[in-house]
Amino acid sequence: MEQPRVYPNECVRRIIAFIPEGHMHTRFILNLGDQVIVLHEATVAALVRAYALVATHPTRQAVELESRRLGKGERKPGYAEWQLLETGRSEEEVLEEAQRLWARGVIVECHSGSE
Repeated sequence: MEQPRVYPNECVRRIIAFIPEGHMHTRFILNLGDQVIVLHEATVAALVRAYALVATHPTRQAVELESRRLGKGERKPGYAEWQLLETGRSEEEVLEEAQRLWARGVIVECHSGSE
């Protein structure tokens, strides 16, 4: 497994949200200084959902979402075939794995502001 890279907030140079011509869903461009990442709306929605499940819960400390392919009968109309859904792993197991990954992470060195 790759070594995790930890991006402090000051490394996020810009975030752009836009709907590409001919599309209906928002894309997000994250300029992290050393790389640019484009995320689809469904991915950001899953991030927000995971954030809400942890941040707004009085005791919950972790949740894991995993990519699953859903057939037409399994998903809501208009939703993508691939969904990020809760895995059902225990919170303790997810938290232990996350803490191990976090501990292995390398903090990305960046310069604040634009260059």
